Amino acid sequence: MDAATVSADELHEAWRLLSPEERVESFGFLSPEEAQDFFLDVRPADQLLIIRQSPPAIRRSWIRLLAPDDAADLLQEARPEERAELMALLDPPTRREVSTLLAYEEDDAGGLMSPRYARLRPDMTVDEAIGYLRMQARQNVETINYAYVLDSEQHLLGVMSLRELFTAPGDRQVADVMRTDLVSAAEDTDQEVISQLFSRYDLIAVPVVDPEGRMKGIVTVDDIVDVVEQEATEDIQKMGGSEALDAPYLQVGMLSMVRKRAGWLSALFLGELLTATAMGYYEKEIARAAVLAVFIPLIISSGGNSGSQATTLIIRALALSEVRLRDWWRVFRREFAAGLGLGAILGALGFTRIVIWQKAFGTYGAHGFLIAFTVAMSLVGVVLWGTLIGSSLPFVLRRLGFDPASASAPFVATLVDVTGLIIYFSVASLILRGTLL
Repeated sequence: MDAATVSADELHEAWRLLSPEERVESFGFLSPEEAQDFFLDVRPADQLLIIRQSPPAIRRSWIRLLAPDDAADLLQEARPEERAELMALLDPPTRREVSTLLAYEEDDAGGLMSPRYARLRPDMTVDEAIGYLRMQARQNVETINYAYVLDSEQHLLGVMSLRELFTAPGDRQVADVMRTDLVSAAEDTDQEVISQLFSRYDLIAVPVVDPEGRMKGIVTVDDIVDVVEQEATEDIQKMGGSEALDAPYLQVGMLSMVRKRAGWLSALFLGELLTATAMGYYEKEIARAAVLAVFIPLIISSGGNSGSQATTLIIRALALSEVRLRDWWRVFRREFAAGLGLGAILGALGFTRIVIWQKAFGTYGAHGFLIAFTVAMSLVGVVLWGTLIGSSLPFVLRRLGFDPASASAPFVATLVDVTGLIIYFSVASLILRGTLL
């Protein structure tokens, strides 16, 4: 891509593939209007990169483009030693607002909110409110889709949408026509819970209040879109058996990448060593009936796959609040029935395949039918067990206060591998005793 002819759209598409130096160089070729729009559209970490590489004379103009909540996000990406310098670039009112926001945890409602919102007094008439709202719209408020009604001590009393304002009689007081059945969030509400409020109530903005009911700011839907993407990305990475990456894939250093993946991989490796231990325990059975070893990969992979399916479904259901901790027994019963049905299907497939091969080629010797029955019953047991483990583990982790996404598919598969061997050889001992064993 020729940097001298780069457009904003082209730079957006190529941005994640470019090195930091190439990003800054390409950004410098945008027109002033395109550069401003581009700057406001990229992630806080990328905004910080642009500001760092800009001449000192124009850093102030870049950071002052940001709303207080966006400026707070950028400062959270900065190193502690450079935050004071960046704060000094803000105008005094914005600096006070950003300092307030930085006092909250990054993933709480207080850390996401914007302190600039449209507000009305309850004793205004509707006509006065419309005029006052028009004046606020000329200022840097986050959104005017909703106007929040506050008393003299900033307690949240109600809310009115633009539509409600324009359709209400002009001489009525705001207190008489405002809605009081509004959805709000506490300052320390987790960002994942906030995203669920937006989804459940189809909102554009959610007001944030302190314990006394005083309004502190609003979280808007554009803020929460980034949160949803971040939460989903972290869950997917954890479910894949890795720590969550704190930057886009190509921007993560190699040492950091290895460190984030090595821990889980080492734990899974140690878990798989238990599989070798279990096979050693059944060494005599394998020596007597070597044909049993042929089906070990089939048995343990089926259990691991069923467990991975179940844990993925339950983790997602917990994340979307489709199920809660109190629903564990309902989930257990459903997964018991599902695991039994899935195990029966796989068992029937395994039984049919072995019987056909036995009749066609005599592959499994004189006891082919018993081997087929052993594999079928083992598949029922292993798939049922894998399904129950996979569906129960996220509930256990949530109950202990951990992220259910930590119940990664590889972890469940490793756990089921070990227990699957025990189930397989226990079933084989019962069915084949006196024949092959």
